[in-house]
Amino acid sequence: MVNKSDIMNRVENVIRDKQYSNKTETAYTDWIYRFITFTDRAHPKNMGEKEIKNFIHFLAVDKGVSESTQNQALNAISFFYRDILQISLKNSELVSVNFRKKLPLVLERDEVQKILDQLNGEKKLMVSLLYGSGLRLMECLNLRIRDIDFKLNKLIIRDVNEITERKTILPHILKSALNRQVEKAKIKFEENSTIKEFSGAPVPENCKRKYPNAFKKCDWQFIFPSVKLRENPHANSLVQHHKHESYLQKAIKNAVEKSEIGRNVSCNTLRHSFAAHLLEDGYDVRAVQELMGHKNVRTTMKYNQLLNRNRLNVHSPLDF
Repeated sequence: MVNKSDIMNRVENVIRDKQYSNKTETAYTDWIYRFITFTDRAHPKNMGEKEIKNFIHFLAVDKGVSESTQNQALNAISFFYRDILQISLKNSELVSVNFRKKLPLVLERDEVQKILDQLNGEKKLMVSLLYGSGLRLMECLNLRIRDIDFKLNKLIIRDVNEITERKTILPHILKSALNRQVEKAKIKFEENSTIKEFSGAPVPENCKRKYPNAFKKCDWQFIFPSVKLRENPHANSLVQHHKHESYLQKAIKNAVEKSEIGRNVSCNTLRHSFAAHLLEDGYDVRAVQELMGHKNVRTTMKYNQLLNRNRLNVHSPLDF
């Protein structure tokens, strides 16, 4: 029988040594704990692909979780075997259980406007960026001052470790509001800089090595900073994180309810609508793929299915 406390302590230590984000640490430790519990606390060294596939099948069939959630669980368990137990798995045999994929919800343009009309200030700006620039929820929250190019009307979207990046459009109509938000973030940074323990916004580990003083720079601060400073769990300092994801999720939920459009709208719905409306306007699918950051153009092509499904203004050739 495995001692879960000892194993989970090892997992947390390795994750922190690798400087993974707090969000990744929480997700990985949760999935690894659930996997060990699922296997009746048998020692993971005595298990392998069969038990992992049984766990994923349980998540898919009994719990009904999505394919992306299954993949997150697989990533956590693969990390556990590879980095904690030093056991190689046949990853080619570990696949998520596929379901028939639903096409994403896309809003009509007037529905987007009705939602925006229920918002103001910072929340309206954030929701406008989701739709106007095709951002994911965390991409919006992770925006730093240095990611904005006002001259070229571009946003630079980087992954959490700043290893990969893409560029997307900054709507001209949002430039003034975004510029004001940047100035607010700068003022907040200057105010916090008077606090002795303040160490700015968290910086990815690979960036710390390349830019050791980045946390002191205003350009590295988040555009949408949280109200309160938080203690750094790895150092005796205070850091300025971005707003929590629930801040934006609740804003959209409330705006949708007030708009009375009767749709189940999420942050990603606005991003989907961005892509679909660009294609509807005749923009090249490859250009939209680049803006969305899709690795495969087939992911972008799914929005064409929505357009074909919803395009009802077809005229009979006899009417011409």
